[in-house]
Amino acid sequence: MSTQIVLYIILALLVGVVVAYFQYFFKVKKTAKHTIVLFTLRASSVFFLLLLLINPQIKIQKTKNSKPKLSILVDNSLSTSFFKEEKKVVELINGFKSSNKLNNKFDIDYFSFGKDIQATDSLTFNDAHTNIYNAVKSINNLTKDEIGAMIVISDGNQTIGEDYEFVNSKQAVYPVLIGDTVKYQDVKIAQLNVNKYSYINNKFPVEAILYYDGEKAINTEFAIFKAGKKVFSRPISFSKDNKSVTVSTNLVSDKEGIHYYSTTIGKLENEKNIKNNSKSFSVEVIDEQAKILLLTSLLHPDLGAFKKAIESNQQRSITITDINEFKGNLDDYQLVIAYQPTIYFKPFFNKRKSNFLVVTGSKTDWSFINSLDLGIEKSYINQSEDYSISYNTNYLTFIQKDIGFTNFPPLRDKFGAINAKNHQSLLFQKLQGITTEEPLLATFEKGEEKFGFLLGEGIWKWRAASYLNETSFHEFDAFVNNLVQFLSSTKKRNRLEVKVDNLYLANQTIDISALYLDSNYKFDPRASIQIGISNETTKEQKVYPFSLVTTSYKVQIEGLVPGDYSYVVSVEGESVKKSGKFKVADFQIEEQFTNANKEKLTALANATNGKLFNSQEQDDLIDNLVQNKNYYTLQKSIEKKQGIIQWQWLLFLIIGLLTLEWFLRKYYGKL
Repeated sequence: MSTQIVLYIILALLVGVVVAYFQYFFKVKKTAKHTIVLFTLRASSVFFLLLLLINPQIKIQKTKNSKPKLSILVDNSLSTSFFKEEKKVVELINGFKSSNKLNNKFDIDYFSFGKDIQATDSLTFNDAHTNIYNAVKSINNLTKDEIGAMIVISDGNQTIGEDYEFVNSKQAVYPVLIGDTVKYQDVKIAQLNVNKYSYINNKFPVEAILYYDGEKAINTEFAIFKAGKKVFSRPISFSKDNKSVTVSTNLVSDKEGIHYYSTTIGKLENEKNIKNNSKSFSVEVIDEQAKILLLTSLLHPDLGAFKKAIESNQQRSITITDINEFKGNLDDYQLVIAYQPTIYFKPFFNKRKSNFLVVTGSKTDWSFINSLDLGIEKSYINQSEDYSISYNTNYLTFIQKDIGFTNFPPLRDKFGAINAKNHQSLLFQKLQGITTEEPLLATFEKGEEKFGFLLGEGIWKWRAASYLNETSFHEFDAFVNNLVQFLSSTKKRNRLEVKVDNLYLANQTIDISALYLDSNYKFDPRASIQIGISNETTKEQKVYPFSLVTTSYKVQIEGLVPGDYSYVVSVEGESVKKSGKFKVADFQIEEQFTNANKEKLTALANATNGKLFNSQEQDDLIDNLVQNKNYYTLQKSIEKKQGIIQWQWLLFLIIGLLTLEWFLRKYYGKL
């Protein structure tokens, strides 16, 4: 306790005495015996009250011994059971738990990991993925300020995540190798590259990367099957110097719908692992042919940008014609783009039956557009303005992700205020860095008619900017084709849209999302949506509820066995439903490895100043850790302040003293 606090206590005692003195002795000629008692009670209560406010404390020093941390990470993935190492892993864990010298030296924590890591001492060996990098990094972040080490029990085969050989860990990692380290002859389909969609009567590419692990020259066959029928095959040769072969072919999409294919590579003699000799894929064939007409009265780089973007979809064609020279039939086209319309476009707007997109700019006749009663008008002046872009995350008419719109160059249009009715804005105008509520790209729906307005010229710059960002025109072209698909479609808009992949892998988490709109085609966050899934072989049915996530509904499904499934998504209290099918392929990525990856685990140990041990060397590992002088117990001195009074009891005492004084004063007639 400091000198200052002692002085405060003495001062508090003096204050208590002075207050009591002035209360009972000052200017009092005759003192009764009971006055001394009252004086003592008042002086004590004032002193204790001040003492309560001072709250004197003393410093207490405690010594704490902190043992070094030992984190034991266990691979809980399917590959452990595939290598039949479950029993060995459990024996290793029990060995660490029963080692007195190890537990006396270290504070030990147990973790299991697959895709993620969690603290546990129970193991299931059923995780569908292995992420060693994430496991080591997570523990390193958790114990970065402590002395310690990590033991990683694994076969070293990682299926997702960054290369764990280069993980940055302050703690040494001691891998314990499980699994078969003997190398066997093996061929496998390492990768399949296939587009999810194709268009009817087109050919779609299939690329397979095949890999061979062995020394002898071998011959085998790669084949593709559809509904059990071979649709493609090619002989393949591997050797010591030629261990990788890429096979490319084109298959015909002659029927609309979802089509499932399987690929195989022939089994080798005495090949141990044949589960990596096959892979499945699916292709959805779409019949989506559309003819687009672009009418213009001037030449502009935007015309070329529209043409290239639209024709990137082989199912669409575009004709660009001067408005004064067009002699064709508008009914032959599913969509008409009116580029910077003027009074010369009047015949088109009078006769139009097809949906349309209007693109405005510095040469647009807004007086003419205002007279058309399209639900959009502009109070303009004959001065141009550059409008930057702001993406609307709440746009729900069709799904369009943000492709970097905010970073695209501005579009130019005549300056003025926009007045639009019954529209949805995908993009807003931004002026001088401030986002407005006025549309830059808006879509309209009037009954069965759909049309859109792009309020500015210079979209060719967007295509160029997208290429610079992505080194590809794909994102921009997909955006234009999304817009074209919505505007050219004559189908009635669905209130319920469901996004489901056609093919999932066994033990893969199945993510399904849904978008639900009310009868006014506004997003409804109050809906109760569920999905019913039925296995078409076993007829087993399961129902899962969707959860609201921002402006959509999502559900995650796990544990579906391989097979064909049908689903129905329904909304409680509504007749709106969506149905479809998907397939769960019998493909376990954790079963694609033939042997343990000793080389990678050795590299991990060397990079972190650890050491690799085989599963039979547990005693050597324990001795190494126990005898390692880098792992020592830290003795920490902890200083803490502790109050020397219990304020509850002191407060009770003060109340008691004041109460007793009051009764005595009452008794002796002092009140």
